[in-house]
Amino acid sequence: MQILGIDIGGSGIKGAIVDTITGELVTKKFRLPTPRPATPMKVAKTVQKLVNHFDWKGDVGAGFPTPLFHGKCLSGSNLHPEWKGVQADTLFKSVTGLEFTVINDADAAAEAEMHFGAGKGKDGLVAVITLGTGIGSGLFYNGVLIPNSVLGHVSYKGEPYEKYAADSIRKQEDLSYSKWGKRLNKYFRHIELILSPDLFIIGGGASAKLHKFIDQINIRTEIIPAENKNEAGIIGAAVGAFDKVK
Repeated sequence: MQILGIDIGGSGIKGAIVDTITGELVTKKFRLPTPRPATPMKVAKTVQKLVNHFDWKGDVGAGFPTPLFHGKCLSGSNLHPEWKGVQADTLFKSVTGLEFTVINDADAAAEAEMHFGAGKGKDGLVAVITLGTGIGSGLFYNGVLIPNSVLGHVSYKGEPYEKYAADSIRKQEDLSYSKWGKRLNKYFRHIELILSPDLFIIGGGASAKLHKFIDQINIRTEIIPAENKNEAGIIGAAVGAFDKVK
């Protein structure tokens, strides 16, 4: 089944038509800059431009960079404060006339990884942790998504852990990979204590650099790098919509 997948980010909104059986993009990606300010209607109109670019008439899946509850934004995150309380799927449907499934962007990336990447065929409790501007997470039990985990927001010294150990903090503070790895060790030990997962999969830009800091992480749970990279958000958004309509 083909579904239009859209990855909505703080700097860009990109999409492609996805074959949800193979996980392959059947069109080239198309990207538009995220409008400024990124208010709900401005973002919705940009999404409509993306839909029009593909002349798409079917179901749409969208990965969205805020915590969500059944498609409702629980905060404005890094988009705009006006997003808090907005039913994003209903808004996009009202503007485009199409059925939307909206899931958290980290959940979307994790969906791609579990269906077509390093998590394929992995049972038990798997935590896909994305290290980037923040720390995103996608939790799966026997291949089924447990949505909206937001594990980057667990607390460390009164602040979210992502303010201490995200990849953006490594760059901002010019940390060596060794020092950053020690921070990540604290984070993963904490998450391991809470969840006792069977596997950690590291996504985001840090997935290609796991070898630079893995020696600093001393936990019992296996850690492996993600395989899907730039297209993960698009693919996972489409898969999330497919899971809803199939």
